[in-house]
Amino acid sequence: MKFSLIICTYMRPESVLQLLQSVQEQTLYPDEILIIDGSTNSQTATILKENKFENLHYFAVPPEHRGLTKQRNYGVKKAGSAMKVIAFLDDDTVLSTNYFEEIIKTFEDNQDVSGVGGVAINENSWTLAEPNKNYNKNQYYLWEGFVYKEGQRNVVRNYLGLQSNLGLGRMPDYSHGKTCGFPLNGKTYEVDLLIGMSFAFRRKVVDSIRFSPYFEGYGLYEDADFSIRALQFGKNVINTKAQLSHFHHPSGRPNQYRYGKMVVRNGWYVWRVKNPKPSLNAKIKWHSITILLTLIRFTNTFTTTKKKVAFTEAIGRTIGWWSLLLNKPNLNLK
Repeated sequence: MKFSLIICTYMRPESVLQLLQSVQEQTLYPDEILIIDGSTNSQTATILKENKFENLHYFAVPPEHRGLTKQRNYGVKKAGSAMKVIAFLDDDTVLSTNYFEEIIKTFEDNQDVSGVGGVAINENSWTLAEPNKNYNKNQYYLWEGFVYKEGQRNVVRNYLGLQSNLGLGRMPDYSHGKTCGFPLNGKTYEVDLLIGMSFAFRRKVVDSIRFSPYFEGYGLYEDADFSIRALQFGKNVINTKAQLSHFHHPSGRPNQYRYGKMVVRNGWYVWRVKNPKPSLNAKIKWHSITILLTLIRFTNTFTTTKKKVAFTEAIGRTIGWWSLLLNKPNLNLK
């Protein structure tokens, strides 16, 4: 089953090299690797000339195609016609050796699956539950013999009855799902949402829909938007055997004010893509959780060492929420 790997990058030459070195060690190697580079300098091009990788094709995109969603769409157009699966990875990830073997095996074994994602092992906080221990259900999430210690925002949501009423990776009618990943138990789970750091789709999906131009620049939640629209072609699943590490390189990210504003506005957009006509109860819950999370970020100004970061993000979330009253995003579902 031939597959293409698309890596969209911006000013991270060392990260790209580290990722490609892990690709080189794969038990199943991509039939083509497309580097879609939006950098404003030649450092990534130079480092790839100095380090050769089989099946690699480098593209320096013009300014009008810079930005994650635009670069992904650009890469899809460059993929070879024989490729049956298009895989995407963030440029600041490093793969476990059998990552692609597990991704492709999932497609081959499940014809009704159209999207597959992996899990970041360096961000995984699940542990085996102790059989004789009583866990406070507002502070811990128990699932299939594993336990996850909830963060502050989820603890508060649990006590207020605002937690998701669906399983992991699912989006409820009011959008705010659980964001705790999956335990590393070797199982595959059906989900609504895949994470852009690590997802792959059958060719028919990326040929039929595109990454939305609404998510320009940094593109927060563009992966959720695409995952939801991909459901019309089949199931999305997470394979916990498809493992990688995600290092969240700081370069190329927006300031905290812009980030906070995007969290709210882009979050509203994704919610309405999944649920274009929400009930009154769903609307109340979405806005209640959005306001709650904003208030928590304000309190982080006093409870964390990164006081300015927390305050600036909270201001961005506040402005983002008020802006919805005057200027809601236009849904573009192509």
